[in-house]
Amino acid sequence: MSTLGRSRTPVSPRRRRTASRLALVAALLATAPLLAGCGALGSSEDSGGATGESGVVGEAPSQAGGGDASAGGGERSGDSDESSDAASDQEFIITGSMYLTVEAPLEAADEAVRIVESAGGRIDGRREFAPRAGGRSTTDGAGDAASYAPDEYEYRYGYGFPGDGGGAVLELRIPAAQLTATLDRLSALGDVEELLTSTVDVSSEVRDIEARITALRSSIGRLLALQDDAASVEDLIALETAISDRQAELESLESQQRYLADQVSMSTIVLTLGSEDVAPVDEPDTFWTGLVTGWEALTGFVGGLLVVTGVLLPWLLVLGVLALVAWVVARRALRRRGREAQSGGTSGSEA
Repeated sequence: MSTLGRSRTPVSPRRRRTASRLALVAALLATAPLLAGCGALGSSEDSGGATGESGVVGEAPSQAGGGDASAGGGERSGDSDESSDAASDQEFIITGSMYLTVEAPLEAADEAVRIVESAGGRIDGRREFAPRAGGRSTTDGAGDAASYAPDEYEYRYGYGFPGDGGGAVLELRIPAAQLTATLDRLSALGDVEELLTSTVDVSSEVRDIEARITALRSSIGRLLALQDDAASVEDLIALETAISDRQAELESLESQQRYLADQVSMSTIVLTLGSEDVAPVDEPDTFWTGLVTGWEALTGFVGGLLVVTGVLLPWLLVLGVLALVAWVVARRALRRRGREAQSGGTSGSEA
């Protein structure tokens, strides 16, 4: 019995390695187009993502960044310009008061007037008090000092009371641009006891008045144009009435505008010049100043007591004389009664 089959021919190791190499090469050749396509797709996507986005989209952020930087710089410069314009468009009214202690108030008042006028300002009110050795300074004459100086000056510093060296109260109108420099020059006239300033922002009021004036002028212009085309007397009268009302309102607003412009351009400062006799007393801060203050207080008390004694002495003398007379009369009356009683007792015993 024969056995059918195929016999295998043994393969050498060299031929086996050669075949595996050929199979690997064939596989590489077969997959090369696919790898090339994927590489092209990846390179195109990478170029689109890197080059395109970096060149188009990627450069756009840089350009946008540069544009944003320039735009940001422009916006910042624009904001700074707007802020500077807004700051320059603000309108402020500055008022205040100033108290100076000087050696000669009247001479200092003349110098203050020269300082203010040299700065382009003016004096809207002036009140002077002559030096007086005794008695209170009077305020007779035109004007009222209280309208120029706050009342607290008189009460706080004793201004105008006996023994003062005179004084002056000035209402100064100083250009707002020269206010600081002018106050510095005024401060050099003496010792600054008090300086108060206040600022009020009236920008909104100024803008509102300007807008209303512009609107009224436009309205009046339109009404005047309609007046020429009035078809009847009634229309003409109605137009004239409307024009008259708007004209009156316009004049009122223009008056307010001029007043605000004057208040903004010229600051108002009330300057009070007092003598050294009524200057505020500094608080003692050392032993020596405390000793001096105590001695001055003692001498002041003794002086005040002597003044009171001098005032009461005439009354005390009169009252003393009256009391002496009453005592003498009463004593004589008592003696008379005693004598009468003694004489009555003697007569009764004799009877």
